[in-house]
Amino acid sequence: MTGVARAGTGTNQEAVRRHNLGTVLRYVHRTGSTSRASLTSQMALNRSTIGGLAATLEDLGLVRRSTPVASRAGAGRPSAGLEVVSRRAYVLAIDVGVDRVVVGRVGLGCDVEVRARVNLPPEPAPEHVAETIVGLVAAVRADASPESTLVGVGISVPGVVREADGMVVFAPNLGWHEVPFAALVRERLGLTVDHVIANDADLGARAEHVRGAGVAVDHLVYVSGDVGVGAGVITDGRPLGGAGGFAGEIGHMSFAPNGLRCHCGSRGCWETQVGAVAIARAIGAPADVVPTLDAVLDDFDGPPESLHEIAHHVGHGLANVINMLNPQVVVLGGYLASLHRLVEPEILAAVRSGVMSAAGGQVLVTRPTLGADTVLVGAAEAAFESLLADPAGVLSR
Repeated sequence: MTGVARAGTGTNQEAVRRHNLGTVLRYVHRTGSTSRASLTSQMALNRSTIGGLAATLEDLGLVRRSTPVASRAGAGRPSAGLEVVSRRAYVLAIDVGVDRVVVGRVGLGCDVEVRARVNLPPEPAPEHVAETIVGLVAAVRADASPESTLVGVGISVPGVVREADGMVVFAPNLGWHEVPFAALVRERLGLTVDHVIANDADLGARAEHVRGAGVAVDHLVYVSGDVGVGAGVITDGRPLGGAGGFAGEIGHMSFAPNGLRCHCGSRGCWETQVGAVAIARAIGAPADVVPTLDAVLDDFDGPPESLHEIAHHVGHGLANVINMLNPQVVVLGGYLASLHRLVEPEILAAVRSGVMSAAGGQVLVTRPTLGADTVLVGAAEAAFESLLADPAGVLSR
């Protein structure tokens, strides 16, 4: 939970109140419902202050009173409850994949109210994708309540993204180089709310950390499989971005120096051994199924013999990642989740053989709790950030 700000005077006091108001909303947004007693304990503020903050959020329509919650000790009067009003504010979450675009209308509390999807051709032009998004946005907004306010747009892209200006620096599996994609989408949508764009693995890590397999965990790695391989990293409860925001390109760590040429220009990247192309080749699947490899793998009742070597490569690469980052949880997303279901014992055996005992004894390797919605929910969380930072200010725009 975001830390509490202490009281000040004048404009400082107003800033403190704005911060604390956002902190309360963030907590209810993440939990769905809570009690005022819990907020009092979490924020170390007195009951009257919490009551005032809750009342302001009620006036804004963002939360409402719920059934009183009994204390854990079971003694005393039950504490007044608060729950999120999901339809008061919503965001547009946009998940651009290699073969499709999914747009969701997501209410406060990250309730995915409706979604729409369109398949993409190979290496689609950025302008085509942006125009496709416009149509999908119109579809998901068509039945939005007039009382519901759009507060942000979150965009996920499978590539290297410079979040500061929305530039997709390199998205090899889309065929994009130096594409100002956030600007393309913003211009076509004509919406005045904040537009946030980020790498798909970074958003997957955010979602699983806040709502999925990494809840209450401070150190997590989300490994994304969407034709290529990337990672989002949470360390000490915060995303690890690197100097330019490009951290997490683990698919391009050197794995077999004399191996195959990678589309990034190097030779023997981990992605050449465990990427969707390599897996499709191993199981004898045609190249046109590569973008939907997860569905192909999901059709197997048991693993073909050819996947055992792939599993070894996956586990060996994960061991390197675990040795470097010492996470508590590693979440395998996309087609890697489907692969994990088939060859989990082989992956874990390779992890154990390559990881240092101290780090290996702490880590859980698992699949996303949020399933196919992981990246979409991550995009929604990013889009809600402005509202959670300043609820009253955003709704008064």
